[in-house]
Amino acid sequence: MSTNKRYNSQVSKDETSGLWRAEILRRASSKRNVVSKTQDGFATEEEANKWAEAELVEFLALNERNKRKSKIK
Repeated sequence: MSTNKRYNSQVSKDETSGLWRAEILRRASSKRNVVSKTQDGFATEEEANKWAEAELVEFLALNERNKRKSKIK
């Protein structure tokens, strides 16, 4: 699982349906995490992990782009 100081991915299984859910979490404060993006309905844990890793990389790239653009202004 890829981690960052501020962003992290998490995979969990829904007990009632048996399907997997992947989430991108943002550390809002030392005591609170916020779900930034979620996707559910994965048949296997591996599929959910692949989605979470790909989305986390994309999310971090977008975040870095936003930081650069804010410095220009």
